[in-house]
Formats: sequence, structure tokens, C-alpha cells
Amino acid sequence: MATFEDFMKLDIRVGEITKVEFFEKAKKPAYKLWVDFGEEIGVKKSSAQITECYKMEELVGKQVLGVVNFAPRQIADFMSEVLVLGIYADQGVVLIQPEQSVKKGDKLG
Repeated sequence: MATFEDFMKLDIRVGEITKVEFFEKAKKPAYKLWVDFGEEIGVKKSSAQITECYKMEELVGKQVLGVVNFAPRQIADFMSEVLVLGIYADQGVVLIQPEQSVKKGDKLG
């Protein structure tokens, strides 16, 4: 069972999606995301299987939550540097977002 201390090891921050591309080489339909986590962390890349619920053009400018302290992961020819958080729902993966607009880089606590 995970402990509270395990949870506190995760660095979960708010970022803003600044660029989106369709990830043609992914095994399952996915997008390549560039997410700006503010001055301290900067822009990080992520692969996200969110094509069922989101069109590319509606993602730019959207705030999301992401785990920024996982090791980078190679997915096909793309290095995913952050895990963008979502919920596996009946309609597909739904992104987790702050209820109100907040500053890029704000930390989940």
C-alpha cells in the first residue's frame, strides 16, 4: 500500500499546453504535447492518448496537471518528459485540470 510519504515524492504541477502534434508513430492514437510549467521547470514534452476526447486545436492554451519528476520515457522516436494526468473514463482519457486558472508551475499540495 502506498503511504502519504510516497505521494509527497511526486512533483505535480500545473502547466499550459503550448503546442500539439499528432503522434503518427505511437502504437495507439496519441498526441505529442508541449507543456509550459513556468520559469522554474520550463517547457516539457509528453505523449498523451487523449485523441478520443480532444481535438488538437482545442488543447492549446488548456491548463493541465503533470508529474514533472518522473524519468523521461522513450516512446517510438519521441522522448516524453512529463506524465500529463487524466482519468480513464468510458469516453476515453479526460485530462485533469484546475477548476480556476492558476499560475504555470503551481504545485499540487
